[in-house]
Amino acid sequence: MFKQLMSLTCLSGFLLISASAQTVPVGSGRTSVTLSPGFLGALTSLSVRPGVVGQGRLVGAVASFPITQGSVDASNARGEIFHTGGITLEAGTTTRVQLLNFTIETTHNIPVLTGLVVVNNAIVGRLPLFALRLPTNLTLPLSPRGGALVELNNVGVELSRDAADALNGVFRVTAFTPGFSIGTASVRALLDVDAIPAN
Repeated sequence: MFKQLMSLTCLSGFLLISASAQTVPVGSGRTSVTLSPGFLGALTSLSVRPGVVGQGRLVGAVASFPITQGSVDASNARGEIFHTGGITLEAGTTTRVQLLNFTIETTHNIPVLTGLVVVNNAIVGRLPLFALRLPTNLTLPLSPRGGALVELNNVGVELSRDAADALNGVFRVTAFTPGFSIGTASVRALLDVDAIPAN
């Protein structure tokens, strides 16, 4: 479930428009995560139901979330991409976990996806939920299609230690482990071309 998120995500860290335009604004787009059979099976065995909130979508095994904004330093691939909506994990009628407003961060050695964690309507805080693994055949820099659309596919989404500990504590299980594969993410980001200063 967490894996859905992820979305997310690393795409923004690899945008490059020109050598002179270092900060590239991201205006919109969508991150989608295809949940792995192993993750979905684990949720079923624990009687945990996945869902979405806000503008998030869950169709079959694919969860997706709108990109609202972001920015990337094209010279070093560091940046952030922000999303709206989120996912829910529910067990019975008494336990509800919400993972909201995801942010893809490529400012660390390992790109991560963070999210605001809410348990039974009480805010826990923003945690690093997933580590993002880029495809081995990725070539940098990526070239925006039509000068505005950047796509990144086959991004591995893995559960972080913080997320695993939090979920195990909330649901009183030991099934969630760091590095567990949540699924594979695809990011489609539209650059805010009008906001890029002219040379």
